[in-house]
Amino acid sequence: MMDKPRLDITLCAPRGFCAGVDRAIQIVELALEKYGAPVYVRHAIVHNKYVVDGLRDKGAVFVEELDEIPPGDTPVVFSAHGVPKSVPADAAARNMFFLDATCPLVSKVHIEANRHFNEGLETILIGHAGHVEVIGTMGQLPAGAISLVQTVADAEAFVPRDPQKLAYVTQTTLSVDDTSAIVEVLRRRFPSIALPHKEDICYATTNRQEAVKIVAPNVDAMVVVGAPESSNSVRLVEVAQRNGCSNAMLVERASAIDWTKFEGITRLGITAGASAPETLVDEVIEAFAQRFDIHVSAHGAGRETIVFNLPRELRPSPSA
Repeated sequence: MMDKPRLDITLCAPRGFCAGVDRAIQIVELALEKYGAPVYVRHAIVHNKYVVDGLRDKGAVFVEELDEIPPGDTPVVFSAHGVPKSVPADAAARNMFFLDATCPLVSKVHIEANRHFNEGLETILIGHAGHVEVIGTMGQLPAGAISLVQTVADAEAFVPRDPQKLAYVTQTTLSVDDTSAIVEVLRRRFPSIALPHKEDICYATTNRQEAVKIVAPNVDAMVVVGAPESSNSVRLVEVAQRNGCSNAMLVERASAIDWTKFEGITRLGITAGASAPETLVDEVIEAFAQRFDIHVSAHGAGRETIVFNLPRELRPSPSA
């Protein structure tokens, strides 16, 4: 039997689940434990088919809109990406019992947008049209109160109602570099624009991109484990390509690997988007082990320690 070719694998750290995704999945699992199946979830709880299928197997029912849910006291969970204000209002009008799994860092952006509005500022949202998080953030304010800016060209072309009364917020899962280029244009054109108190792009997105920037120049190929609808996963591929690894690709799971892209490589980087479970990373490593003599090392800042509180309804009751 021929010897397998050697492959040095560098695992980016941190990678995979962030605290917001972890919390959202826990909310669905704990709701199923506490209230029994079914638990309805509006929109995919996080952008990962493996995770969604696993929760469906446990009794979660995924819907796109509230009117798909039969009347009753069955819990409904709002996804980690956040929802427009009209959604909880609609749920309350229907007497639904709902649990909000919106990531607290997305909620922070919602609070900022509302604060700017109450201060009479026109708000720019830097983000991607059609992404559920963007729909949720724009839905915090009346129609027309937020303008979406997607590119540097949009930022150059934007015409505010009053340049002195302007603020911006951003989607939490953007490319740090792309966003800073857009922010530079806005700050040059509108020096008095109000900035977020603290960076809106979430710590997990930033950390994963930084790890990829370090690893990408030193590998022949990079695999990002994640789903095509996951914004932060797609951004990781772009970051790798811009930082010296043109052969970077998104892989949902091991069965989706296109092996022709890895012929002749000796160094591979692997990371995972914030909604991809470590199980899928292990599965990808195992698939490479079938074809290569693998040597795995980790590189990066290590583990994140941030944890977000669960909704009050799901916290363990203090022992008597």
